Order: sequence, then structure tokens, then C-alpha cells
Amino acid sequence: MLERLEGLPAGIVGIKASGIVHKDEYERELEPLFAAAKKEGRRFKLLYQLAPGFEAITPAAAMSDGKMGLRHVKQLEACAVVSDMSWLTGALELTRFLIPCPVRSFSNASFGEAVSWLSSVAGTPRASHRLLAEQGVIVLDVREALDSNDFEALADAMDAWIAEHGQLNGLVVHAQRFPGWENISALFGHLRFVRDHHDKIRRVALATDEPAAGIASVVAELFVHARVYAFPFESLEAAVEWAGAPSAP
Repeated sequence: MLERLEGLPAGIVGIKASGIVHKDEYERELEPLFAAAKKEGRRFKLLYQLAPGFEAITPAAAMSDGKMGLRHVKQLEACAVVSDMSWLTGALELTRFLIPCPVRSFSNASFGEAVSWLSSVAGTPRASHRLLAEQGVIVLDVREALDSNDFEALADAMDAWIAEHGQLNGLVVHAQRFPGWENISALFGHLRFVRDHHDKIRRVALATDEPAAGIASVVAELFVHARVYAFPFESLEAAVEWAGAPSAP
């Protein structure tokens, strides 16, 4: 059966599966959640628990689950799957890159960690940016795997500056290690950002301890209009100075 989980933080919807789950339960418990969110134009975080008493999902319910996921996955802000089924958690880890929202798996013993993770996802940027107007430079501080919202926010800030000044002197990417992308939507968002902005930035500085940064900067210059140069992570000031200089050496 499927039932709602109560007592969760605001913005998190919890569903618990136990025993045998039938198709009509998906239609009764989940469809109204997605329908209401779509009507109101909002997204929500989903905690889906396969409880210790879970036995099976009927074939019809599994098909309904799959169709529902394909129709409504974009309405999810994040999803935590709580289960002790190792094959399911393994499959999620292999495929979560393809899902257009952050997804993590947890054991039933780590239920509290699942709730904490979902709470932290809400409105928490994986990267933050700041504009140094005097230098005409934007510094992007990267902490976790990037998602598409990070690139949309960066594009908005950059477009506002470019509309007034014509071009940005420099972009400084400050990341001790490059953490990758949260999912395939984030990767495509990154590619779109580069496509739309590479010829509107004079210089890109990579302030990072990533071992491949030097090679990456050389390769990047083959594909983008901007000059690209790598600096150590601790040399942020030097990276900003280079990126904002009237003419780079």
C-alpha cells in the first residue's frame, strides 16, 4: 500500500510504500499531488520510502509509476529514495545523472539523513556568483555539483552587465576541484551558457587545484573566443587581476 508520511518539513512530500502496491494507489496518492503542483505552477521535493515491510509492486502499478515519472519529473525540485534494496539504490546511482532534478538514495536506517538532504536542497545554490563592477569581472564560486539553475542565474547576471557595457572583461571560476554536474540537464545548461556567452567575455580564469586545469585551459581556447588561463585555487586575487586587466599578457 501507499500512504502519506506526516510530520515532514514544509515543502517535502513523503510517500511510504509497504506490503504490495497496486496501480489504483498511485492514482489515488500521487496523481493529485502532481496535478495540484502543476495547476499552481510550483515544484516540490519528494521523499519516497520503500519501508522494511515493502514486498512488491504489481506490474500494472510499475507501469503506472513509470508513466507518471516521465510525465511529472520536471515538477520535482529533488527526490530522495529510501530503501534497503541494494539493486534499486545501485540503479539510481547509475542513472541519476539522467534525471533532471537532484536524486539521492538512502537506507531506511538513514531516513533522517534523507530528510536533512532534501531540506538542504531547497533553495541552496551549488554555486554563487558576485560581480566586481570596478574590474568588470564576475567570480563564480563552485562548491557542489552544478545544476541548470546555477547557469541560469549566472547568465542573468552576465546578460544584465553586457546589456549595459557591451562585454564582460572576465569570468573567474573559483573551485578547489571541479565537482561535475548534478544531472544531464545541468550539462546541457553549461553547454548552452558557453554557446551563448563565449564571445562576450574577454578572459576566463580558472582558479582551481584541479590537476587537469592547465590542459583544460589550453583546450578550451580552441573552442571559445575568450582567453583562458589557469591559476592555483589560493591565487584568487591574481586570477581576478588578470581577468579584469585592460589587456592580458
